[in-house]
Amino acid sequence: MLRTGLVSQNAFMSDRYPALVAALLERHGTTFADELGVNIERNTPSPLFRLLCLAMLTSAPVQADVAMRAARAMADAGWTTPKKLADSTWSQRVKALNGAGYARVDEKTSTQLKDFNDTLLSEYGGDLRRLREAADGDTDAAIKKLMAFKGIGKVGASIFLREVQAAWPEFYPFADKATLKAASTLGLGEDAESLSRQVSQSDFVRLIAALVRTQLANDFQAIREAAGHN
Repeated sequence: MLRTGLVSQNAFMSDRYPALVAALLERHGTTFADELGVNIERNTPSPLFRLLCLAMLTSAPVQADVAMRAARAMADAGWTTPKKLADSTWSQRVKALNGAGYARVDEKTSTQLKDFNDTLLSEYGGDLRRLREAADGDTDAAIKKLMAFKGIGKVGASIFLREVQAAWPEFYPFADKATLKAASTLGLGEDAESLSRQVSQSDFVRLIAALVRTQLANDFQAIREAAGHN
């Protein structure tokens, strides 16, 4: 039954979207929030917090899969809300990060986690929906506020915003440099507006994730072949 459903879904996408877009969604169309196991569309504090943690962890000089393992390790340790993370010790965070692969930057990242969490609690009461309200639909303002968190740079802020637009539609369509670089390579557009015309709004975040994953895996040729573009 699962296999049949997958084939039906893939056939549906192939009929609905151009071959290149359908190939991207079929091969790499899992959002990073979905991979982490959080439902961002719920727009509740815990999923938003966990996505922000992933964005911070991805800002460290580590591979994307290591950052994802670290974000999962935090959840395994029970640190799924700012309050729960605040109750952790520095050594507990170091141990969890080290086990996830942060061998060289575990101590620094452990400190940054506390600092960024303290800011989240003091500035927004641990609820990122207050940051949303403060940004008031202004993408530049949202990025600036996200970059005010210790350990989150432009890349981390962009990671958070490109995924959270599924719950915060006032920021749609948002695409960062990594996304647009991949889109340009595949001839799908040079800006977020052009890219948004390739899919429905409900599939846009999946397309963004697929492009980023294709860039990370250098998987462009495989995508072209799957789409019949040899």
